[in-house]
Amino acid sequence: MSTLTPLQLFKNLSDETRLAIVLMLKAKNELCVCELTAVLQESQPKVSRHLAMLREGGLLLDRREGKWIYYRLSPHMPAWAAAVIEQAWQGQGQDVLARLKRVEADGSMALCR
Repeated sequence: MSTLTPLQLFKNLSDETRLAIVLMLKAKNELCVCELTAVLQESQPKVSRHLAMLREGGLLLDRREGKWIYYRLSPHMPAWAAAVIEQAWQGQGQDVLARLKRVEADGSMALCR
C-alpha cells in the first residue's frame, strides 16, 4: 500500500456511503458487513464494494471471524487523516449515533450475530 495522499482521502470520503461507513466505525470501533448493510439500508454487494475501496485506500482493516468479516478504522492511517475524520465526526457524529441507535432498537443489527 502506498502512502495515503490528501486527494485519495478526500476521494474516499466524498461518497456519502463511504463517509457514513467511516463515521459509524469511528462510533462503534468495529462492525461486520451485515451490520453496516442494516444501518445503511444498502445491498451487501454495494456495501462490500465501498468497504473494499476504503480498505485499499488504507483507511480500514478487516478480520474474519467464521463467516463474518469485521471492519475497523486503521490505526496506521496518517495522523492528519485521522484528524480530518475527527473533524467530520464533530460535524456529523450526533446524526450517526442517532442512526445507529434507531437500527439497534429495531433489532436488525442483531440478525447477523
